Amino acid sequence: MYVVRETVNPLEQMSNAAGPLQLPSPFRRAAPPLLFALSLLLILAAQASAQRREHLTPEEIELIRDNQVLDDRTGVFIKAAERRMLAVTNPAESAKNAAKDKEKWGELKGTREQFFYDIGKILDEAIVNIDDSAEHNPDSPLLRKSLYMLSQEASKLLPELTRLREGAQSESEADQLDRAIATAQEIADAAKERGVGAEDLKVKVPKKSN
Repeated sequence: MYVVRETVNPLEQMSNAAGPLQLPSPFRRAAPPLLFALSLLLILAAQASAQRREHLTPEEIELIRDNQVLDDRTGVFIKAAERRMLAVTNPAESAKNAAKDKEKWGELKGTREQFFYDIGKILDEAIVNIDDSAEHNPDSPLLRKSLYMLSQEASKLLPELTRLREGAQSESEADQLDRAIATAQEIADAAKERGVGAEDLKVKVPKKSN
């Protein structure tokens, strides 16, 4: 893959989904069965809600379909992530932009936690988009250009996401922030490994190329 992704241990996936795994200990009291069942139901409900949410607006999905060239599609993902970060960090400015963005980009709806979920999923989809293009056209200079574009966005998002993580308002919000931070860091690491830079933005490629 063009963006190298770490292999995730199944136990770690369980840990990420439902909090840190804890082995039984004779010194730890067992939680009352009713309390444990209620906690499990709340976790499953939160996960089900996140899975039902579409991380892009219908208009953003259409823009991605319309922009078949890799760097143009990457730009759509970047704008989509920026919109959600602005909605969290500067709601007043986001509201001002809403009117002019609504027709082309769609209306943003959601809570802080949902926007953090969106950001993580958008970044992840952008990675998959680059990897898929690399499989079909591994020599395209647009791969380096798009990875650099995405890494610049990840570098802007990381300090903001880290700051927000420190002030997370709930465990589930912190979980979505952790996922978004991990994905942004993965992009930054891949860009460093590939040695992409500003010079990759200068590439001129016919629009039919990916």
